[in-house]
Amino acid sequence: MSGSGSGSGGGEPSASASLDWKFSQVFGERAAGEEVQEVDIISAIEFDKSGDHLATGDRGGRVVLFERTDTKDHGINRREMESMDYSVSRHPEFRYKTEFQSHEPEFDYLKSLEIEEKINKIKWCQTANSSLFLLSTNDKTIKFWKVQEKKIKKISEMNMDASISNSTKPNIANGGYADRFSGSLSDDLSFPPGGISSLRLPVVVTSNETSLVARCRRVYAHAHDYHINSISQNSDGETFISADDLRINLWNLEISNQSFNIVDVKPQNMEDLTEVITSAEFHPSHCNTLAYSSSKGSIRLIDLRQSALCDSHAKLFEEQEAPGSRSFFTEIIASISDIKFARDGRYILSRDYMTLKLWDINMDSGPVATFQVHEYLRPKLCDLYENDSIFDKFECCLSGDGKRVATGSYSNLFRVFGCSPGSAEATTLEASKNPTRRQVQTPSRLSKPMSGNVVRRGSESPGVDSNGNSFDFTTKLLHLAWHPSENSIACAAANSLYMYYA
Repeated sequence: MSGSGSGSGGGEPSASASLDWKFSQVFGERAAGEEVQEVDIISAIEFDKSGDHLATGDRGGRVVLFERTDTKDHGINRREMESMDYSVSRHPEFRYKTEFQSHEPEFDYLKSLEIEEKINKIKWCQTANSSLFLLSTNDKTIKFWKVQEKKIKKISEMNMDASISNSTKPNIANGGYADRFSGSLSDDLSFPPGGISSLRLPVVVTSNETSLVARCRRVYAHAHDYHINSISQNSDGETFISADDLRINLWNLEISNQSFNIVDVKPQNMEDLTEVITSAEFHPSHCNTLAYSSSKGSIRLIDLRQSALCDSHAKLFEEQEAPGSRSFFTEIIASISDIKFARDGRYILSRDYMTLKLWDINMDSGPVATFQVHEYLRPKLCDLYENDSIFDKFECCLSGDGKRVATGSYSNLFRVFGCSPGSAEATTLEASKNPTRRQVQTPSRLSKPMSGNVVRRGSESPGVDSNGNSFDFTTKLLHLAWHPSENSIACAAANSLYMYYA
């Protein structure tokens, strides 16, 4: 693994060095010219806390689970390897584990609305007794799944006397009891002529084979009038939140018929509505704290200890507009599509249409860093608005050590930025077997003050990025996830799951 550094090993590169990303695996790779079915497009990706399992959800309502295999080959788990300072000579490898149908298409007869089966979010829950637990949601209904291995029992030996030939044995199934009981009650129910010479009973039952079974433990329904955009489990392991455009509900995993509405931004008159909730997430370690973002580009931190209804926030994070910079598109591109807490809970990463922003929860005056994702698209905002691409919701993620952030773009590109002090790392990769085929060289990071630092390139022609590559609005990398403890990224390009390591 030349030029690579694991987040848990001793070969971590310095803050200013860019990682050398390499292709690892692809699942569901398309052949050239192959048409992708709408139901097969991946709509959610999530690693579990150990990083040993990966889940994807698609527009067809299916959840697919993958399991890490390269650490299992050595007979010891990853944590034992770390304590022994054991270096794995190969990159992370995953294999298909199982899949199940999580959601089906429904129809709301009261509102005359079709409810899609598409999986919006997947969240892993705490494992127990080697079983896997996860939450999945579509627009209206959340489900709690348990996936466990069940041993398949097979009869390997019977108490049959080998000296007795098959011809002398009574056939109980054919011509024996079955025929006699098929007659009337007045028939003779005596034993076959000559009696039964031997009773065939199983004496050895083996269970070498196992089968994975997914079972829906609970269904949390009828609590959201609008489409669910987020679910997030609390660090207490007992509760989770679900958020739609106007409300955030708090659930107990064990209780499916009752939830508590903790945030409600719905005005008395819907004509007064100015912003909606776009994403929500619990703090990774403080069970009383959660954050949610809005379509106006603000992030609110709320404390569940303050009141039962948390309409008033504890902290507000938003960036002030530069004077004279407002346009028709200002509010549209300011809408935050995704937020993520860093693993230590100190920082929040947010993604709006054009940028990634890193916020320190102890400093609400503005972001500590801003990363330009595809600034070369700014002259094309009219085109993006006309084809609705400007409303695409890109996700973001942070590395386990908090030193890097990543998000997707168009033409199946994704970008990785270094966020350590003094880091100038900005890598553009393509979701393909050759991830470094395209390199977009643009100023990627803005530090405060924010105004006046944007570099515009007037020579760009329509449909071409700053490096001369044509970009395609129809191929977009919306979903990606960073391994919790290693420099490994999983990302979705249509129906294909690509994995990279560094």
